[in-house]
Amino acid sequence: RSFERDIIPMARSEGMALAPWSVLAGGKFRTDEEEERRRKTGERGRTIFHPEWQRNDQEKAVSKALEKVASEVGDKHIAAVAIAYVMQKTTNVFPIIGGRRVEQLEANIEALSITLTVEQIKYLESVVEFDPGFPITMIVSSFLPRLENFPSCLRAMVPGFGQ
Repeated sequence: RSFERDIIPMARSEGMALAPWSVLAGGKFRTDEEEERRRKTGERGRTIFHPEWQRNDQEKAVSKALEKVASEVGDKHIAAVAIAYVMQKTTNVFPIIGGRRVEQLEANIEALSITLTVEQIKYLESVVEFDPGFPITMIVSSFLPRLENFPSCLRAMVPGFGQ
């Protein structure tokens, strides 16, 4: 989600299009059933950038959230929901998506037919905490004990503080 911190606001300001990559986390967004199938067949998926093919806890949580939303939008593939989410974050988004099989291509194309609600987007975003990045994280961690008496100051600096 660090893309949201600087890149999206800059692109909006300058009227630029975006071409984000790895929107499917290198194939890590998958159902538990898919992971079990891979375990049984020995298929590891892409391990170029991440040698561990199995999902970590955060990737499992995101996958579960995508699966929930996929069921709400008509039993779509979770990859389609992830792509739809990225495409709905701002205008002029053209995600770079890879795939090795026809069914992956079909799932990717499915994203074009999905319109997520504001509630669904908020739900997906709630799974992974937004990191406001430097200098906000430094300011909050360094001065939080002194700033707790000034919640309006914190609310202005840190999205979601005090909610």
